[in-house]
Amino acid sequence: MDDIDRRLIALLQEDATTSYAALGKGAGLSAGAAHERVRKLRERGVIRRTTVEVDPAALDRGVLAFVMVDSTAWMGESADAFAAIAEIQEAHVIAGSASVLVKVRTSTTEQLQDVLRRLYAIDGVSGTQATVSLETFFERPVSPFTG
Repeated sequence: MDDIDRRLIALLQEDATTSYAALGKGAGLSAGAAHERVRKLRERGVIRRTTVEVDPAALDRGVLAFVMVDSTAWMGESADAFAAIAEIQEAHVIAGSASVLVKVRTSTTEQLQDVLRRLYAIDGVSGTQATVSLETFFERPVSPFTG
């Protein structure tokens, strides 16, 4: 991946609806060359998907929690069980005192409690520790320029 690819990625992260003409202009390419580069980035899996960033509070998902999940067994094959809980936005197998870290968004703390109950239903889960976020300073995508 060269600096032009990195520039195209940065421009798309700012606004995924940017036209190929504008992408080309921003990266010093023609619209056709920008289109071809973006196509190749998609084919190689560098660009996994194009999405819209939405304010969670606008969709009544203002409660954000990070949950450390303890287990009695290796959880590496449990991805589908975590993915089946719609309120979980991210799930990561981690090293340390817990086995899995999940990011959860709900409308209320009561709904968060329900998510915790459903986590306990996953085979091998032996405990949870939830931390509720009071305020998010920022969230950012992975920068194509920093190492």
